[in-house]
Amino acid sequence: MKHFALLVVLLTGTSSLVLSQRKVVSELTLSYDTEISTGSNEPKMADAFDGAKTTVYIKGHLSRSEMTSALFSSTTIHDAKTGTAVALREVSGQKLLIRMTADNWKEKNKKYEGISFTNTDETKIIAGYKCIKAEARLADGTVFAVYYTTDLVPENREYENMMFKNLNGLPLEWELVQGKLRIRYVLSKINMNPIPVSKFDIPKTGYREMTYDESKKTNMN
Repeated sequence: MKHFALLVVLLTGTSSLVLSQRKVVSELTLSYDTEISTGSNEPKMADAFDGAKTTVYIKGHLSRSEMTSALFSSTTIHDAKTGTAVALREVSGQKLLIRMTADNWKEKNKKYEGISFTNTDETKIIAGYKCIKAEARLADGTVFAVYYTTDLVPENREYENMMFKNLNGLPLEWELVQGKLRIRYVLSKINMNPIPVSKFDIPKTGYREMTYDESKKTNMN
């Protein structure tokens, strides 16, 4: 009986240690270096994506994702409570604001429904965090690698594009193929300082507004 009691203590103690190492946060800023290859020999096409950076802000149920490069910027503000989102696009002097209902948002991210993650034995350190390499598989058969840490987990799992909603941790590196673009994200910095709520304000002027359906016709969604 004493041995059984000791075993219980050891097991529960180990479980507590694992849980204590897993930090759930409601507020953080993620900065990613973004490498984009266009598969095109046109210099102008390559220059548009030169030095691209991606920053993700998460504060409770709100999130804001920004990608900026030499010639364009793209921002998405999402409210996980309502499921609605707003996309801001700036390219070639045009400034567009695209409003998305919860149904629009689901449609936009439909390709990530049913995504599965299978861990491998490979690990590496990214920005000081130990990461596990997982194989992500989409319903259409697309496969890509993602490195994630279980040491830090956002409370809001529906930030960005819902791609990592079911991932058991925080993604620090991954690569996607979108049309002719191959996009690789690698975390450069994590900041857990408070984020002003004004960061998630929707601009009231300066943008031409359109619906999600209208944006699909212009390929700007």
